[in-house]
Amino acid sequence: MSTLSERIQLSLRKREQTNEVVVRIIQLAIVVMFSTLYSLAAKTGNAEQFQPVPYVLAAYIFLSLIGLVWSIKTELPSWSVYCSILIDFALLYSLMISFHFQYEQPASFVLKSPTLLYVFIFIALRALRLEWKYVAAAGITGAIGWALVVLYVISVDPENTMITRSYVQYLTSNSILIGAEIDKIISIIAVTCVLTLVVNGSSNLLITAVTEQAAAKDFSRFFDKRIAHNIRSSQKVLEAGQGERRNTAVINIDIRGFSVMAASREPSEVMQLLSAYQRRVVPILQSHGAIIDKFMGDGIMATIGIDDDEIPFSRKSIEAAEAVLLDSKKWQDEEPLLAAAGATNIGIGIASGKVAFGAVGQGDRLEMTVIGAPVNTSAKLEKHNKALHSDCIVSRNTWDNAIKEGFVTKLESQFMKTAIDGIEGEKKIVILKI
Repeated sequence: MSTLSERIQLSLRKREQTNEVVVRIIQLAIVVMFSTLYSLAAKTGNAEQFQPVPYVLAAYIFLSLIGLVWSIKTELPSWSVYCSILIDFALLYSLMISFHFQYEQPASFVLKSPTLLYVFIFIALRALRLEWKYVAAAGITGAIGWALVVLYVISVDPENTMITRSYVQYLTSNSILIGAEIDKIISIIAVTCVLTLVVNGSSNLLITAVTEQAAAKDFSRFFDKRIAHNIRSSQKVLEAGQGERRNTAVINIDIRGFSVMAASREPSEVMQLLSAYQRRVVPILQSHGAIIDKFMGDGIMATIGIDDDEIPFSRKSIEAAEAVLLDSKKWQDEEPLLAAAGATNIGIGIASGKVAFGAVGQGDRLEMTVIGAPVNTSAKLEKHNKALHSDCIVSRNTWDNAIKEGFVTKLESQFMKTAIDGIEGEKKIVILKI
């Protein structure tokens, strides 16, 4: 545990606390069940004689309730768990010993009690904590405790130890067979050893799982959640060079003049501006089904349809762009940082078509990305907004597909055919303005 990060240790401690609560609840359920069975069982002996069993059961219920409340309120220290183990077996064996007094039977009567089976239940309960030391402590306490019970039974009446070597006599009377009691102690120790090994292995698996879970959570912060999920759940090992052909829409968004703006500001202020800008734009894109491919300074590249062939990606991409543009007009009043820096004007470029989607990189450094003509076209359309003094440029084929998919524009649209830097020939486009 000491070698793990603080947050991993905290996660494991929370799990342990939850499991300790479960242990306490089961303990309480066991003693309540045992009390119920005792109350329903026929009683023998003198009614006026002192009855110790109810008092032992009451003490056990009281201490179990205290332990349950304590474990719910706070994380229990190790010493309290060890004390709880000691109390569990002390009360259990005290209960068993009290039987021969209450039922006016010889002390060897205790050794025939089926209540001994609860020893294994109490050892197994400690396995819920997934810490081998508690299982070992419970098993050792149980074995030593039973040895002390046997010693008590033998020594309580020195003149008549009731020891026999006959197995038949042992089974049909209150005689004591030392070998049988040694077998019970060996069984307790054997079960403890097996559970200790199992718990130790399970604990290592739990630590690995929690560590991987935390890593996966961090991993999801660097990848879109859906892409991260697909990578984690894939049956194939992700390697560079793997890719698939997909139909998708690519969106590029940029703040006008941000590079010049950033050059005259402190790095912390620049990062705050980017954070405020991305905090507004990213949720809107994601709400329209977009997957963030990468952040490039103030540029955001997103795709729609890369993870779902059925999604109307053309319509969704333009709807997402319109939502971002309409929201940007609120930044002047709602985003003081962006307004003060004059970072409220953005440009958007949208193109669609077939792209290659997969992993690029080398060795342990990989990146999921999309490559293809729509990626380049989208970036060039975004930059061309400066020349046309527009807010958003959509490739004509994307617009036509969006109309077929049921798109209805909320903004003013203008159709034209023009030359665009980096694209051969003239390109049919649709310009959107607020």
